[in-house]
Amino acid sequence: MAPALGLGALLALLALPGGSGGQPKVLHSLRYLHVAVTEPSPGIPQYLVLGYVDGIPITRYDSERGQTEPLTPWMAAGPEPEYWDRQTQINERNRLIDANNLERVGARYNWSGGLHTLHRIHGCDLLSDGSIRGSSRLGYNGWDFISFELGSGSFVAADGSALSTKRKWESDRITMERRTHYLGNVCPEGLRKFIGYGREVLEHKGEGDRIPRGMWDLGM
Repeated sequence: MAPALGLGALLALLALPGGSGGQPKVLHSLRYLHVAVTEPSPGIPQYLVLGYVDGIPITRYDSERGQTEPLTPWMAAGPEPEYWDRQTQINERNRLIDANNLERVGARYNWSGGLHTLHRIHGCDLLSDGSIRGSSRLGYNGWDFISFELGSGSFVAADGSALSTKRKWESDRITMERRTHYLGNVCPEGLRKFIGYGREVLEHKGEGDRIPRGMWDLGM
């Protein structure tokens, strides 16, 4: 398998990186972290989704509470009330999808009993040159499984166990189109709305206040 993604690496993926070497600067970022576990325990729900704008936690869904909730005053005041019901429905569907994904990926690695985890990180960046960058990553037990970069036109399998998923998704152009549409259109549209809700906070938040710098139904 590919190198493991520990907690620090996962947090770094949620952070807002700066531009360097003449590259466009990231103005704002949106990330979603999904985590499914085989053995929930007190304080660790079976399924958790956290949304971040510029490294700031803005929304949370977990299977214990069963609803999507705002984590900042400006997110609580910004969207229409119906937004939270829609997000809860989406996360309920994702919970079922990722439970199946966890079983399917685990079978690839001959999992046994005990605690196993599936994580998905996906999101987009608005860059200083007006362009958009987006990516999705799926991992198992802290290790990479498969990833996708907006504009790449292909999925990257982390090891041999992910190759059949890569082949299936690349042969099914609908899967590729959905990823591209989400990362290139849906995600940036949502990010722009969130920026509008929290503009005063986001525009005055320093780099030092952000997290330090440093994915999907498998259908198998």
